Amino acid sequence: MICLEGFYLSRFGGRGYGMCILCVAVGAILGGMLGEFLKSVPALAGLMPSLTASFPVFAMESPVTIDLYVIRLTLALSFTPNIMSMLGIVVAIVLYRKYC
Repeated sequence: MICLEGFYLSRFGGRGYGMCILCVAVGAILGGMLGEFLKSVPALAGLMPSLTASFPVFAMESPVTIDLYVIRLTLALSFTPNIMSMLGIVVAIVLYRKYC
């Protein structure tokens, strides 16, 4: 029972896998948004195009379509990070390890 209780607390507590994945995803989104925002700053005009250039890591060539006659579902997946989103992920991991 103690093992189950410990598993429950570690799985749903502060340092669970779900919270880590959520922090990494939020860090990537905020880093990408910050990069897009800083792209419009004139003082950083020479630096930001290289930091916000996307690098396609994984992309489906054509989306998968499922037609159910009532609903048509189209699914696609693409992972194209940029340097600013990677910096956001690093900051999110550091903050997660420090505060969770």
